[in-house]
Amino acid sequence: MFHRIRRRAADPSEAQRRFFEQSARLQAPESPEAERVWAELERREQVAVVDDFLPPELRVPNREQLGGMMMPWTQPLVLDGEMVACSECGSYRDWLILSTRDQVWLRCRAGHQQLETRLDTAWYNRNSGPTVSTHATFEDCLRHHGH
Repeated sequence: MFHRIRRRAADPSEAQRRFFEQSARLQAPESPEAERVWAELERREQVAVVDDFLPPELRVPNREQLGGMMMPWTQPLVLDGEMVACSECGSYRDWLILSTRDQVWLRCRAGHQQLETRLDTAWYNRNSGPTVSTHATFEDCLRHHGH
């Protein structure tokens, strides 16, 4: 009985024979018509390449290309449980937060600036929204934010 099962398993089944025939047909060299069609498709693809990027004057610079970023912060800024106040005039709200060269600076309405070591670029990126506008100079940006 086991001898018959082994003998049956040794001969390839009909499904296996069909599979081997189809795989041999697929591995055969392609017809000249198929080669002509492939060459024509490759030629079409080379002609169809179009540069779809915006011209350089219309592109928005990314964060690495900017000299710095600035965002308004109207509410009081609380860090480590303590409210941050300007070291010169004592104001504690209506800040401009500037991020430049991996440092975060606070600028009060009176124009005093102070380095805030408890904040970093990661904090700025988490709390700032998308870039709305870019400005050529620092003064233009201050005017844009009303300072």
